Amino acid sequence: MATLHRIVTHPGGAHKDDLLACCVLAALHGCVIERRDPRPDELADAGVATVDVGGAHDAALHNFDHHHFPREHPPTCALSLVLQALGLYDDAKTFCDWLEAAEWFDSRGPKRTAEWLGAPRRAIARMGSPIDATLLRRFAAASVHRPGETVYEYMRLVGQDLLDFLRLVREELALVGRCGERWSVPAGATTIETVFLRRSEPSLDEPSAGLARYIQKHGLDGVVGAMVYPDRRGPGYGIQRYEDDPRLDFSRLEHEPDVHFAHKSGFVCKTTATDPARLRELIAKAVVG
Repeated sequence: MATLHRIVTHPGGAHKDDLLACCVLAALHGCVIERRDPRPDELADAGVATVDVGGAHDAALHNFDHHHFPREHPPTCALSLVLQALGLYDDAKTFCDWLEAAEWFDSRGPKRTAEWLGAPRRAIARMGSPIDATLLRRFAAASVHRPGETVYEYMRLVGQDLLDFLRLVREELALVGRCGERWSVPAGATTIETVFLRRSEPSLDEPSAGLARYIQKHGLDGVVGAMVYPDRRGPGYGIQRYEDDPRLDFSRLEHEPDVHFAHKSGFVCKTTATDPARLRELIAKAVVG
């Protein structure tokens, strides 16, 4: 994305999609945000981003409006278009559970969003936050936001955290791709499909979360039942059921000599074992029935 010297978004009430799109662009470019209608010359200027206003979508010119899309167009918002231009949309759609709901809300409204979620209409309002309300209100209250001002710097933090998260996700997926293995662990009449992450340098800060995202990215939901990953507090491994697979209860392992922690709810245990054969044995012993 070329360097921007100005971001223009619509005046009046602010919404989550235009706010977040501006957050991401502010984190990348640190330029002034003006809340007004864009001029024709600005729509043709690649140094000016127009967000949720202007009636044009052209990533090369940094025009990110979706309001002219036809009624049957998939739910899309201004943030979607910015993330697409950055090559981050697919990862965000997969790993930011809130994004699709934001797309629906902005392009279809609260009633249809609630129907899509299978929730009562009032559930949408019940999930609101005073943090969201304050930031949206303060963003809408000024016609210009400049670097150094409180609202602008908070927006820049929000955008940077989102970009950092998506960068982290890509690093996690790459590391698990290099250091991960698929196991099929037989246990009586069942087989527990398992993803194992061997210890490596560098390591993941949150290895269980990284493995879960790898499983999700590769369409293994409903297939994988267990994850095995390096214990951050010792030389052994954590063993965890994925998506609370009911076939596994790791509290059954609390008396195993190399298991030093087994959660009473049964969803995870920690072991000093490092031999893959022993780790598979522990998984098999945790199978219920």
